[in-house]
Amino acid sequence: MASIRERIRDSWNVFTGRIRIRDTGTGYWFNDSSRNRLTSVVGRQSIVSSVYNRISVDCAAINIVHSRLDGNSKYIETIDDSLNKALTISANLDQTGRAFIQDVVMSMLDEGVVAIVPIETDKNPNEDSYNIYSLRVGKIKQWYPQSVLVDLYDERVGQHKDILLPKSYVSIVYNPLYEIMNEPNSTLQRLIRKISLLDSIDEQKGSNRLDLIIQLPFVVKTEARKKEAEKRRNEIAEQLSNSNYGIAYTDGTEKITQLNRSVENNLLSQIQYLTSMLYSQLGLTENVFNGTASEVEMLNYYNRTIEPILSAIIDEMKRKFLTETALSQNQSFTIFREPFKLVPTERIADLADKLTRAQVLTANEVRQLIGYTPVDDPSADELKNPNLNNPAVEDDTLLDEELLEEQSDDAFDNSDPNEMYDEELDG
Repeated sequence: MASIRERIRDSWNVFTGRIRIRDTGTGYWFNDSSRNRLTSVVGRQSIVSSVYNRISVDCAAINIVHSRLDGNSKYIETIDDSLNKALTISANLDQTGRAFIQDVVMSMLDEGVVAIVPIETDKNPNEDSYNIYSLRVGKIKQWYPQSVLVDLYDERVGQHKDILLPKSYVSIVYNPLYEIMNEPNSTLQRLIRKISLLDSIDEQKGSNRLDLIIQLPFVVKTEARKKEAEKRRNEIAEQLSNSNYGIAYTDGTEKITQLNRSVENNLLSQIQYLTSMLYSQLGLTENVFNGTASEVEMLNYYNRTIEPILSAIIDEMKRKFLTETALSQNQSFTIFREPFKLVPTERIADLADKLTRAQVLTANEVRQLIGYTPVDDPSADELKNPNLNNPAVEDDTLLDEELLEEQSDDAFDNSDPNEMYDEELDG
């Protein structure tokens, strides 16, 4: 325990102390290092951005770890190395592991393909095997037979740079839902175009245009009459624009017809149809977004949408980031989803009883899943059925029964036969 003098001597305040910073670099009013920006302006303002965000957040909620498998490709342990720390704790200077996965999924859904690039390694990748310390998400701008041109954020200077990298060094992840989301005539792209048209119509309706037709008391066919009609139109427009209340006067022989009525079209119904089609193709429902989805709906959503995306990411990282030696040692990447996150409170006790009774989880493992600390009881770390008798207790019971039988036999051997005969006669 530090003394008061030591605490005062070693104390430090961020406002009074100083932290050495070599170079601040270029400053921006927004953070361009860890925030993904959608390529489509329409996508940022429509339902598309909410779909991207929902899927990317759910993918980032599932843990991806650097693991070791057995001969049957079953999980054994988590490898605590720099690559696992980059995926779970800190991917780079600006992003945590979870924010990095969300950035990967968001960029992949928006662009159709994304690059995962190791930024810092302990050795030159061209010469020897290496350990990865940090990762970044890059946008592929140009394709070559053996390499790609990637747009990467350089955290040293705070700017994006185009780097030419070999394909063997970069994990290139394709969107498994590309035909639905990124093809030029896919359901999602058609929905984006329809929403853009609807927005343009809404902007026209919301403008300050009056849409009037003025019927003049003469026939407009000659050039002189056209000039007179144009002059009259400009006069009325000037009266309306210069008036505080938007009032103008006309001649008694002139007739004005207003056209600012709604134009009937089936644009909204087409958008609703494309939205429902997109949800069905992605395995999404309205209940998934508002948080009232059933277990069957969530299971369908995870199996048809989340699992293919995460599998595409870990398969490509396994192919590019793990060497032949690492693969021979059964190293891989494993995804884990918390099974109790979607379980209602009233069902937790029932599931905990079934899992412990079937000897799937110990009592302490169940406590950790529901957010409680483990207990110090050694029996809480044992796989056993709590509804069955403890074998140790059964052994003690058998010993007690054998001891009682031996005591009764000794009492019978030491008893007097005449007394036993008298007791039988009395009985």
